[in-house]
Amino acid sequence: MRATVGDQLVQHGRVVGQHDKVGKITEVMGAEGTPPYRVKFEDGHEGVCSPGPDTEIRHQNQKNK
Repeated sequence: MRATVGDQLVQHGRVVGQHDKVGKITEVMGAEGTPPYRVKFEDGHEGVCSPGPDTEIRHQNQKNK
């Protein structure tokens, strides 16, 4: 998994009825775009994430397609 600053990180809900959490990557802390990432979520929460299998990266150039 690789990302750049400005990409979206989407953590999919793990159980029925749980909403996805969407955040903007504000810092890439790993080498060459690899995790961990500092993410600011839509609810204002900010944290460091090491994405798991329930996570997807939406690259800036994909969001406009």
